[in-house]
Amino acid sequence: MPQHTSTRQTANTAGAADGEVLPPDNDEEPTPGDAIATPEADASDTTGAKSEAGDGSSTADEDEAVGSAGTEAGSKAKGTAELRADAGTGADASADAGTGVETESRAGASPAANGEQKGTASEGVVEASSDATAKPASETVPEAASDTAESGTTEDADTTLDSSSPEPADSEVPGPEAAASEAAETAPDTEAEASATEVDADADPDAAPAPAPRTWSSPLGLRRRTRAWRGKHPVAARVVSWSVTVLAAGLVYVCLQMPTTMNSLKLTEFMRLPAEAIMGAVVLISLPRRPRIVLAAVSGVLTAVVAILNMLDMGFNEYLGRGFNVILDWSLFADAQSYLKDTFGGPATTGITVALILFVLLLIVLVSLATVRLANLLAAHKANASRGALIAGTVWITCTAFGLQVSGVPLAADHTAAILKLRTVAVRNTLRDEAEFKKVAKVDAFGNTPGSQLVPDLRGKDMIFTFIESYGRSAIEDPIMAPGVDETLAADTKALSKAGFAAKSGWLTSATYGGSSWLGHSTTMSGLWVSNQQRYRTVMASDHLSLTDAFKKTGDYDTVGVMPGVQKGWPEQSFYGLDKVYNAFQLGYKGPKFSWSTMPDQYALEQFQNQVHSKPRTDGKSLMSMIILTSSHQPWAPIPKLVPWDQLGNGSIFDSIEKAGHKASDVIADTTKSRQEYGKSIQYSVNSLTQWLERYGNDNTVLVFLGDHQPIARVSGSHASRDVPISIVAKDPKVLAKVDSWNWTDGLRPAHDAPVWKMSAFRDKFLTAYGSTPHPKEN
Repeated sequence: MPQHTSTRQTANTAGAADGEVLPPDNDEEPTPGDAIATPEADASDTTGAKSEAGDGSSTADEDEAVGSAGTEAGSKAKGTAELRADAGTGADASADAGTGVETESRAGASPAANGEQKGTASEGVVEASSDATAKPASETVPEAASDTAESGTTEDADTTLDSSSPEPADSEVPGPEAAASEAAETAPDTEAEASATEVDADADPDAAPAPAPRTWSSPLGLRRRTRAWRGKHPVAARVVSWSVTVLAAGLVYVCLQMPTTMNSLKLTEFMRLPAEAIMGAVVLISLPRRPRIVLAAVSGVLTAVVAILNMLDMGFNEYLGRGFNVILDWSLFADAQSYLKDTFGGPATTGITVALILFVLLLIVLVSLATVRLANLLAAHKANASRGALIAGTVWITCTAFGLQVSGVPLAADHTAAILKLRTVAVRNTLRDEAEFKKVAKVDAFGNTPGSQLVPDLRGKDMIFTFIESYGRSAIEDPIMAPGVDETLAADTKALSKAGFAAKSGWLTSATYGGSSWLGHSTTMSGLWVSNQQRYRTVMASDHLSLTDAFKKTGDYDTVGVMPGVQKGWPEQSFYGLDKVYNAFQLGYKGPKFSWSTMPDQYALEQFQNQVHSKPRTDGKSLMSMIILTSSHQPWAPIPKLVPWDQLGNGSIFDSIEKAGHKASDVIADTTKSRQEYGKSIQYSVNSLTQWLERYGNDNTVLVFLGDHQPIARVSGSHASRDVPISIVAKDPKVLAKVDSWNWTDGLRPAHDAPVWKMSAFRDKFLTAYGSTPHPKEN
């Protein structure tokens, strides 16, 4: 006998045997909308007739003729029909909750019950399909379809039904057409009327209104299409699924093992067994679905955040010689962006900034999704996952107990847990340090010293304190950079000696490394160890005596600052006790910028001479100046060259020099070239300063110049010290005689074994050497 089937089969219905409903595939969640109608063995069943959703009954008086016709047509059909409608879940179609369509007539049903069919069996099928979305579900959803039937919606827009009725077994069987014609006479004129009549007659008044059908553009529609593709391409689907799972596991693993320094970024670091992954798997396996997903998502976000902080550690260790401080260092991103803008230009900086933000957000989302996927996979294979976690835990304990290593790296790792512990300790110490340092800043050995007792041995001298950017020990002792710098220092010592100047040099250990120059400046001048931004803010807001302010406090000095790197308001002026500050916009420069540096050091010194140093002091006071040079600031490309002093003009002479120089992007990407160019920039800055002193210095000039910090680790080396050279230069031998006890080296180049002090010790030693009397101020 011919079978009546739908024109589309789902993965759950395809290949089902007669009278048998196949269970849904274990790998796929049943899709709402797939149902199978199966024939009954009893020959008296009225199979092939499709009845409407509802309680399956109507009054016999109203539809007796139609019911009789439908019953007769069904009873004379010798075959049975299997109707597959894409409105169920692959369960027994007699209880379809999505459409309420009853797919089979029970044996012995009354004509009144069967009279629900309006017209022929084929019309009943069509009508059931069209009414499915207008009726609330009134049947019980089979257990196998409960997950998807909870949505309470159907997708009849995709349901394809064969609208032909079962063919009669013999040609002499009287007519389904006659029955259909008779039924049509009593049927409503329009589909809308039919729907309204059926709702009035059959709908449960307490039932909720049926939701609108979902379309292919809905998430559920996308899932159905995905399942359809998986059904057609099972091998490809498995390959894709496993590939995604492997990538998810790899992403989570890499984030768990992300190192904090560039030197640790090697393959052996990623050959370790993370304890966090084992513990996480054990916990996730044991949780119910909802808590498991929530915990997995949160764990993924936390893992991604830790990895991002580790990447920041790599950058900070590479440039500043220390890790990222999660409390204090966020303000440095504005300086980093400014540096990028000066180095690569505005558009490139914007692109880099947007790319970094997108990378951070994408990494957090992907790691979270990856962790959820892995958690669900473990839960789906709980037995195997439990055995795997037990084995992995045993291996981890064994590796720890025996200290097993690969290339010096332990196989058993608790990297992320250790990092979290260290960050927690760092945060706690940072918060404690703020309160403790406030107390320290209030204690000052010279805080109550009267001005008349400060630096009496330097009265009448013009004092100049100059910081050379990134001038560190590596410039003098590194085999790549030292030859050129040492030659410059030797030549400049000779030139100064010929001009009547002498010098003594030593070492100071800077409070900073690779950057944050203001920490070095404030440490030198305050006598406090200003090693982070929080301490810097505390010092700047305090009344602690700075070395420059000590000269102002005497009443015998005019105090001036020359800051070519300052391009905005500078409230620190008051702490340093400076009467006047010349910033980048007040020096009259019209030439090109040299990467971060706003102007060449030679030009800045010439403007200091023209606007400050050469001016006669009408009030009879001496001059104390604080100058911060910038030409040796990274990325050390392009580097200015010395030009005749009388041709400096407004700085436009440097146009051709800037254009002929190296591009910053070429130098910053090459470590060797960065070292070479760094050495050249130090030579330029030292030459500019010593030539200015030869040209404009006099018998009363006393110059103290030093570095603020070492260059970045990629240039100075990952294990370089924080030492910077410092020199005192003067014509008056009495000035240098005051520091004979310091045992500094004669000349501009300090010996390798010359004394090394903490930078914070310089203020008190200098004040004491030149006759200042301590009058402590207590907390």
